[in-house]
Amino acid sequence: MNTPPRKHKKATSAESSNSASLNSDITPSEDPASAIVDVPAVEVPELTEQEQSDRLHLERKVERAFFEAGKALAELRDRRLYRSTHKTFEEYCRDRFGYTRIAASYKIAAATVMDNLLTNGLQNSEISQDERQVFPTNERQVRPLVALEPQQQVEAWQSAVEEAGGKVPSGRIVKDVVQRILERTQVPNTYQIGEVCQILAKDNPELRGKGGCWCIVTYVGEFSCMVKTWDCELTIGVQHLKSFKYLPDECQQMQEICNRISRIYSDSLEETVKNLLQSLGKLNRPYLTAVEEKLLSVIEKEYEIIN
Repeated sequence: MNTPPRKHKKATSAESSNSASLNSDITPSEDPASAIVDVPAVEVPELTEQEQSDRLHLERKVERAFFEAGKALAELRDRRLYRSTHKTFEEYCRDRFGYTRIAASYKIAAATVMDNLLTNGLQNSEISQDERQVFPTNERQVRPLVALEPQQQVEAWQSAVEEAGGKVPSGRIVKDVVQRILERTQVPNTYQIGEVCQILAKDNPELRGKGGCWCIVTYVGEFSCMVKTWDCELTIGVQHLKSFKYLPDECQQMQEICNRISRIYSDSLEETVKNLLQSLGKLNRPYLTAVEEKLLSVIEKEYEIIN
C-alpha cells in the first residue's frame, strides 16, 4: 500500500519577518558565525576620593594579615592564654590552628621583622608613610630577614625592593639579598638541636631582657636558630648565641628544667615567684642546687603542677 505524500508547511509571514530581522545586519556574503556585533560601551565611574582611601586601607589590611597573625600568636604565647585547655603552646597551635611549632615560630618571627620595617624603616626613609611605601605582603618575603640585625633587615628589604624595580619583591629575591649579606659577614651555623646556649643580646633591641639567659636550640637554619627559653621561643641569629658546651646528659637536664619552669610561668604569677623563675632562667650551670630544687618543687605544688 502506497504512503500518501506529505504536505510541506509553508512559512508564515511572522516567521519570515523574524528571520529577516535577525539577519538584517548581515550582508548575504557574510558568514553569520563571523559577523561583528556592535555592543554599546558602558562607562565605569572613577573612584571617589573616599573610595580610593577605603581601597588603600583595605589593601593594607590584606597585605598585613600575616603581621596581625604573628602578633596575636606572640601575645597568646607570652601571656600563656592557652593554659586553660593545653599544657604547651605547641599543642595549642597544632589543635587550634593546625600550625606546627616551627610554623608558629616563623609567623611570630616574621611579625617582629615587619614591626621593625614599619618603625625603623619609616623613620630612616625620606618617603612619607603613604601609598608609595613598599612593604612585605606575605610571610615568605619576610622570613629570610629574620637572620639579620634590625638595621640590616631594613637595608636588605630596601635592596630587594630596588632589585624588584620598585615593586614588592618575591621571597626568592629577598632570600638572595640576605644570602649575600650573610656570606660577607657571618660563618655557617654549627649549632645542633638540643644544644644549650647563652643569649648574647648585644645591641639587638629584639633581645632586650634576654641577655645572659640560657636557651635550648630547637631548630637549626642556615644562619639562625629557633630556641626555647624558660618563658618563650625565639628565632636568633648565630651571632647572638654562645654554646655552653654541655655534655648530652647535661643538655637533657636543662631540657627538663626548662619544661618545669615553662609549665609554671604566666603573667599572673606573684612577683616573688616571677623573680625566682627569672633567676633560674639565667643559670650558668646545668643543674639546680638543693635549695633551688626545693623552691621550684614548692611552687609546682602550690600551682598544682605536681601532686
